[in-house]
Amino acid sequence: MNLCIDIGNTFVKAAVFQDSKLLKVFTFELDFLEKSVKNILHLYNIDFIIVSSVASISISQKKTLEDFRSTLFLDHQSKFPFNNKYLTPTSIGIDRLVLASAAQQFKKSGNVLVIDAGTCITYDYLDHENNYLGGAISPGLLMRYKSLNYYTSGLPLLKVQKPNAVLGNTTQTCIHSGVVNGLVFEIDGVIAHYNNIYKDLTVILTGGDTNFLSKQLKSSIFANSNFLLEGLNYLLNFNLK
Repeated sequence: MNLCIDIGNTFVKAAVFQDSKLLKVFTFELDFLEKSVKNILHLYNIDFIIVSSVASISISQKKTLEDFRSTLFLDHQSKFPFNNKYLTPTSIGIDRLVLASAAQQFKKSGNVLVIDAGTCITYDYLDHENNYLGGAISPGLLMRYKSLNYYTSGLPLLKVQKPNAVLGNTTQTCIHSGVVNGLVFEIDGVIAHYNNIYKDLTVILTGGDTNFLSKQLKSSIFANSNFLLEGLNYLLNFNLK
């Protein structure tokens, strides 16, 4: 069995795989990393661990993972199943490289655009010749709500809510419309732009806000909130070969 750990900006997601089958997903805060991993190791007979992190972890947290003798920490020197054409390859987030790896496994032909809707929205493009070319980064849903509150003196911090219409008639409904509809329009617009340039395009939406956003998009997509975890499992097996 494999344990795949994705340490994000906000939460940690860990998944147990039996070969390519996803058995269980755990979500917890970074402060509980050591305790949670030890509990998972107690519940499952784990053979290998792979770790992807965009956040800093403490020495003791890393040691807990290293104490398990078969742990792979992904970095920019790890093996990836595509040609990295990014102009600054060592500056790109490991999570984006994992998503590109998952796209490489997912696609049979054609081009793939992976949209990760988490703390940030990342767009990552893998072409039909297996070249990773980059994409874009923009603020995520919660970040947009928080920025309106933080950078103004009068706008409240609201919880994420689907707007009833584009036209808001109160401050609250205007914020929901601006944030949620604005992000939906952005994603639909980016997909449309890619479709105009790159034919035979498959679009995959993943990340924590997948379920909330996928129902509102007009574009044709594959929604898979565990796409990055599946990519980690694929990368672990790829690096073990």
